[in-house]
Amino acid sequence: MATVETVQSILKGKGGDVWSLPPSATVFEALGLMAEKSIGALVVVSEGQPVGVLSERDYARKVFLKGKSSKETLVGEIMTSPVMTVEPRCSVLECMRIMTANRVRHLPVLDQGRLAGIVSIGDLVNSIISAQAQTIQQLRSYVTGEYPA
Repeated sequence: MATVETVQSILKGKGGDVWSLPPSATVFEALGLMAEKSIGALVVVSEGQPVGVLSERDYARKVFLKGKSSKETLVGEIMTSPVMTVEPRCSVLECMRIMTANRVRHLPVLDQGRLAGIVSIGDLVNSIISAQAQTIQQLRSYVTGEYPA
């Protein structure tokens, strides 16, 4: 059976690229960066530490629906804060628990206090699906006698 997958193994597969902006950036700048990088969220960083997450959901609910200007609104005004973070050794299931309990879809990853990556709900769901497919294949091999001894 597959071992419990961790955030570290997800980051090995997807890479540790993290796109960030300071709280003083405009929402318009943030949206431009998200579009350029084809991502749905940015980590908001101040003095080298994550202080929030800005997602497309934050924009839709806190700028667009309220009739605010993305060119005049600052990231720090609408980011989700305080930011929930995890460490690389955190399990996928623990990340799912954190996301569910805090109603967030992105978790920055801190490795010894340094921003090392970000995992999304999609990353976690893909990991769970992959682990289930592997388990099904192992059980199928066992039942059919193809399971290695």
